[in-house]
Amino acid sequence: MTGQLQDVPIEHLLRELTPQVLACIVRRFRDFAAAEDAVQEASLAAALQWPREGRPANPRAWLTQVASRRMADHARSESARRRRESEVALEEVHTPESTASENSPQHDDTLVLLFMCCHPALTTASAIALTLRAVGGLTTAEIAHAFLVPEPTMALRISRAKQSIKNSGIPFQLPTTEERAQRLRAVLHVLYLIFSEGYTSSAGAELRRGDLSQEAMRLTRMVHHSQPDDTEVAGLLALMLLTDARRLARTGTGGALIPLAQQNRSLWDKQQIAEGVALISATLPRGSVGPYQLQAAIAAVHDEACRADDTDWAQILALYDLLRRMSDNPMVSLNYAIAAAMVHGASKGLELLDALESDARLANHHRLDAVRAHLLELAGDFTGAVRHYRAAAARTGSLPERNYLLTQAARFSSE
Repeated sequence: MTGQLQDVPIEHLLRELTPQVLACIVRRFRDFAAAEDAVQEASLAAALQWPREGRPANPRAWLTQVASRRMADHARSESARRRRESEVALEEVHTPESTASENSPQHDDTLVLLFMCCHPALTTASAIALTLRAVGGLTTAEIAHAFLVPEPTMALRISRAKQSIKNSGIPFQLPTTEERAQRLRAVLHVLYLIFSEGYTSSAGAELRRGDLSQEAMRLTRMVHHSQPDDTEVAGLLALMLLTDARRLARTGTGGALIPLAQQNRSLWDKQQIAEGVALISATLPRGSVGPYQLQAAIAAVHDEACRADDTDWAQILALYDLLRRMSDNPMVSLNYAIAAAMVHGASKGLELLDALESDARLANHHRLDAVRAHLLELAGDFTGAVRHYRAAAARTGSLPERNYLLTQAARFSSE
């Protein structure tokens, strides 16, 4: 394991270890905000020192010890009672037995931190936002994009979440089995959002952030292992597998975006598709169907089509119809409009898009313009398509998406 860690790029190693160390420090010192600051300082110290001095034999133990020292420094500025507690906690870091158990490769606190962040003092939305910061490592802007809210609104939400935990007086610790069951829905939402941001980054020069999507899949596997009978956990894992299976075909030369219909399907990961299809096929008949299972079923229909023309859009439309009945999500309605256009014609899809114009959650989102542009192109309104392709390009923060949308617009501008 140590040899393997030495081969991992430092930034990837820190992304993997930081939430694990944060969980350990929060559980020990019971102060999330201070612990987050301490772990960030430890990570910064590692990023500066390790390239110059070499990596420690146990990177996680190194980060834990440095963060604990920062916490001890913080505690010494407070009351004598807090000082004594911090000194006891700091001594545990140097205890061989503690180090062996907490810093062993098999002891992964990241999943523990997921459940810890879904704190009873928080609303579900605030818990998800806080977890995305602590576990997923997403920026405030990325989280705001995922929630379809302005960045200042999300910054305030995260700040209030930390303050609510502090004021609640409820210990920030590993929840009981019953509490974990109550928080599971929020945890799954977090994992879904982390995967989504990793699969299609909301900003930057790269279409995807593989470290995020792979971490979301790893954590979802852990949840599935601990909750093998939960159909929505299985559905979420299947959805991730079936979606991620297309990753190699999504970009071309220079990282250019390739839409689903134009992808070379021989590049799709057949082993992942088989695993995802088997998982959702075994899950759907077992009980009540939830949103993640339906999304996985839709992904399976796409993945099982040998060619884009073979896609069973009627089945996809029926699945999206079920999904939108149980989910007040404008993105679901947007995808339903696309499926309706593929089954009933572009005019039907455009009619459904008109109804979404008044939804404030989509007011400045590039996907509404991008979908409208595509459907206008199918309807033969190339002037309108150009206008909306350009509008969508102006609203996305993703460089590959922007380049793709501008390229689509340029096809008609040059004619």
